[in-house]
Amino acid sequence: MIAIELPDEAATARLAARLARLARAGDVIALRGELGAGKTSFARAFIHARGGAEDVPSPTFTLVQVYEVGDAAIWHVDAYRLRDPEEAWELGLDDAFRDGISLIEWPERLGALVPARRLEIALSPGDTIDARRVAIDAPGDWAARLASVALEA
Repeated sequence: MIAIELPDEAATARLAARLARLARAGDVIALRGELGAGKTSFARAFIHARGGAEDVPSPTFTLVQVYEVGDAAIWHVDAYRLRDPEEAWELGLDDAFRDGISLIEWPERLGALVPARRLEIALSPGDTIDARRVAIDAPGDWAARLASVALEA
């Protein structure tokens, strides 16, 4: 587990950009945290770092937004409103998990459908209103990828 203190939203954006440079097609990034923890801000910075120049709204109501950027589409998923994990398959997540880069907010709502091979990022409030604490669980080849970059704010 990697623990990082981020003093403000700009530091969160820098972390997202560093991880965006490491992401590949087929990667799943699970973003955990309570409402207002910074999951959507992280996803927005990640998408912009991959070349997405457009507005990146929260997919709270649409459930999924797909961004065709770079070498792999980015699937930004907000599973908060799902009542049952099986509803997720109607969103086309099998395609996302196979060919895209998936950023999933509220991954716990997908239950066992979230691939075991994923990068887990848990965001929580820090010591100030803008600060965040981040815990990263990097299984498999993610550990080697993360070792190649500085993750601190």
